Amino acid sequence: MTREELLTRISTDPNVCFGRPSLRGRRIWVSLILDLLAGGMKPQEIMEEYDLAEDDILACIAYGAERARER
Repeated sequence: MTREELLTRISTDPNVCFGRPSLRGRRIWVSLILDLLAGGMKPQEIMEEYDLAEDDILACIAYGAERARER
């Protein structure tokens, strides 16, 4: 899956999660997934805990990378 395809899994809707970036169709913030990864949780553990696909985890990482490139 390309970076662009991964990023389509992230949505920002003012009516969902207070407008914070979240996984499309879910009320799971991108920042939560990134915090869990930064805290040492393994992707597989996150996937099992939140019923996510590997591409969901990769989408959150891709989104974080995009934001880090912005000025």
